[in-house]
Order: sequence, then structure tokens, then C-alpha cells
Amino acid sequence: MSLTYDDLRVGLTFDSPSRTITESDVVSFAGLTGDFFPLHTSEEYAKGTEYGTRVAHGLLGLSYAHGLMWARTGALDDCIVAFLGIGDWRFTGAIHLGDTIHVRYSVAELRPSRSRRDRAVVVFAVEVLNQRDEVVQQGTKSLLLSR
Repeated sequence: MSLTYDDLRVGLTFDSPSRTITESDVVSFAGLTGDFFPLHTSEEYAKGTEYGTRVAHGLLGLSYAHGLMWARTGALDDCIVAFLGIGDWRFTGAIHLGDTIHVRYSVAELRPSRSRRDRAVVVFAVEVLNQRDEVVQQGTKSLLLSR
């Protein structure tokens, strides 16, 4: 069931479904973006790094987090108008191939739109967590909602 603006309150928290990061994900993302940095694409190179093995692109994790929050939960399907932006995003840990990530996000701010009375802005505090509940990315995401 989709929520509306009137259902939201500061502190309301959501947990997304999870997704395992695969070899195919990393290779496909490298091909789509042109980012073939060897930390993501060469096991031999990655063995010599502090991670000891390949890790996913940070932006791959961010992209999947976005999909897990909106496309997979359906929580705000009936009122999302637009994605407005990302704030203070931090990559705090590596996402390894085989890690399973999920997103915990909570309403941090709600306010009416300044330009349109039938719209509102919601800011979510977002954490991307691995299967050990370690925060690997965090920041804020803002949406424009219908009221």
C-alpha cells in the first residue's frame, strides 16, 4: 500500500528489501559507465589493496540503494513527483562482491513546497547496510511529493 504525504512524519523509518551484489552487476556497471578501475575489475590488482579483493563501485551501491528505496518498496508510489537530490553522501565502507545490501531510511524533514501549494518536500536520512548491518554508505535524499 502506498503512503501519502499526510501519512509521513519526522522519524518514520523504512527498511528496504535486500539485494546481493554479483560479479555480473560490477561488470555491467563498469561497461555502462566506462569505469574499469582495476579495484573493481581486476582480482590480481585488488589483492594488493587494503580490501584484498575486488569491491563494487561506490556509485553502483548508491544506484542500487535508490532502486531499493523507491522501486522495490512502493511505499510512496502514489505521491512521488520527482527526485530532487542527494546531500552529504558518504562512502563509509566497501561493498564486496557477494555482499547483500539493504537500505534503512527515515523521514528527517517535511515541508510544503515554496512554489506550489499542492507539493511538498521530504528529506530522508539514508543508510546503506550490508548483511552484517554495517553502514557502508549514508547521506540524505530529497523528494518532491504531491499533497
